[in-house]
Amino acid sequence: MSDGKKYAPSLFNYERFRTREVLVGKIGFGGNNPIRIQSMTTTDTMDTEGTVAQSIRMIHAGCELVRITAPSKKEAFNLEPIKQALKEKGYDTPLVADIHFTPNAAEVAAGIVEKVRVNPGNYADKKKFEELEYTPEAYEAELKRIRVKFTPLVELCKANKVAIRIGTNHGSLSDRILSHYGDTPKGMVESALEFIRICEDLGFYDIIISMKASNTQVMVQAYRMLMHDMMETGRNYPLHLGVTEAGEGEDGRIKSAVGIGALLEDGIGDTIRVSLTEEPEFEIPVAQALAERYKNRKGTEINPQHYPLDPFSYSRRKSAQIENIGDHEVPRVIHDLSHREKITAASLFSFGLHYSVPLDKWSLTDMASDYAYIGKNSIDFEIPGTFGILQDFENWEQKDRHFPVLSVLQYAEISKLKHLHFVTASYAELDQAFLTLLRQNENTVLILHTENEHAMAEVRAAYFALINAGLSTPIINWFSYSGLDESTFQLHAAADNGALLLDGLGDGIMITATDQPAENLNRTAFGILQATRTRISKTEYISCPSCGRTLFDLQETTAKIRVRTDHLKGIKIGIMGCIVNGPGEMADADYGYVGTGKGKITLYKEQDVVKKNVPEAEAVDELIELIRLHGDWVDRELV
Repeated sequence: MSDGKKYAPSLFNYERFRTREVLVGKIGFGGNNPIRIQSMTTTDTMDTEGTVAQSIRMIHAGCELVRITAPSKKEAFNLEPIKQALKEKGYDTPLVADIHFTPNAAEVAAGIVEKVRVNPGNYADKKKFEELEYTPEAYEAELKRIRVKFTPLVELCKANKVAIRIGTNHGSLSDRILSHYGDTPKGMVESALEFIRICEDLGFYDIIISMKASNTQVMVQAYRMLMHDMMETGRNYPLHLGVTEAGEGEDGRIKSAVGIGALLEDGIGDTIRVSLTEEPEFEIPVAQALAERYKNRKGTEINPQHYPLDPFSYSRRKSAQIENIGDHEVPRVIHDLSHREKITAASLFSFGLHYSVPLDKWSLTDMASDYAYIGKNSIDFEIPGTFGILQDFENWEQKDRHFPVLSVLQYAEISKLKHLHFVTASYAELDQAFLTLLRQNENTVLILHTENEHAMAEVRAAYFALINAGLSTPIINWFSYSGLDESTFQLHAAADNGALLLDGLGDGIMITATDQPAENLNRTAFGILQATRTRISKTEYISCPSCGRTLFDLQETTAKIRVRTDHLKGIKIGIMGCIVNGPGEMADADYGYVGTGKGKITLYKEQDVVKKNVPEAEAVDELIELIRLHGDWVDRELV
């Protein structure tokens, strides 16, 4: 990788970026320490008993760092009895105060807890969503104003041996940063660097940094930019990883694994917080499963090669179009049924295809797979007109919508095929003879696979080899898994596929997992594509994980909104517990539901306020009416 693009120690031979160690209480972050697991309480901070009880549940689940919101001095002072109660019960897990807007609360907290999190976007700035213009002198004056606001906290933390997390959120960049850099990963990095430089000027280095966003593409690009800057300037601060407002259930888990996993794959990250709209103790096993994979990660033996991509922006690899694969077509989903003894029509029901006996007709859902690989099997029933069947070459039935799958050896031995065919190949098989065959055949789709433990890196290396050879052959990413429980399988598949898709690498995905239910394979595949923003097949919910600032029951409200709207394919709905990150984190949401007072909701169309202070009991109905008003509502189909 050229220096202008370098953001990780290696893209092929797994190596964790070695950071400085930062102590938070007695726990070390970065350095030689394992990847640490943390979460955040959702209780009212003034509810001492409730916060202590929830913290203990988190600690028992494996939480190594407990974050508690302190929106004002009142809550900051109450961190003392919370900490004391935990200590009396035998718990010395370090605490973090989460601060937005209130430097005086941060300064109080710095005398109580082991770490203070500040958000550069709102620590010294008030967000008014205004576009501002500055002369160089005026901009410098703003930086001096920030320095005056931030310096007292730094000095207190330095004196008390308290760490600081400088936590940039995509959704709460200041008007000043937005006006100067735009709503970009670059703006996120510069927002953090302003505060980092102040710390450094004051001789304070116990810093941990985060670059969170609900959009996984933005999040990964921002962390990479920060890493690039640190490597260029000799900085080595530990990084806290997280996809903010990931949502709930398996969608939230897959989305978190896509963003966090893509970075862990490259050796980036020292601590993880998985943000789910659930009780915080449920976040811990997800973070643990992600971190566990990289404890003893073995590297590949692939030599570095020319890096042909821009790692700091998204651009899909240019590929030819063959049938409905490649070019501008959405990534296709292929399901592996080759291990089945017999393929029946019912086998396809789990993959989003439905057959009506009375109508003698197939129907396809928005999450219907595009192809099935059946190996040596055959089928004795009609298939939907848009669905395709892949068969091993020696068993290929030359029927409509049936396509052969060849090995590299078979590909070299047969004459040129005049219609769509698939060839399976690994990185080691991409020799000059094979690349020459690919150039000569315009109807080949390549299925890249690997048995390497660091599978993503080897598939990435294969892509680089093909791009550097000037080939535009469409490519399917094929990953195989076994011996994993359902949740861990989803996390691993999301990390592997997500790391490639976020770089625009993939005209389709195929996942093999013989011990997973077919429904799980299908949901996982489409969930990964949705989380990477490469194929939208369902409603997306950008919902925050709740905290002590939350003004309504997020889990209950999200469930109410989901049951009314989950058929609205492609619509993005932001559900925010408070105004802290609301409008900003919903930057690309179509509609927003934001708590702005006890029992009061403000509704947004994109970033514009449409209705203020709607009673909570009426707010979901009002949201539906807002969607209708703007022409995005469709009635749910009756099945």
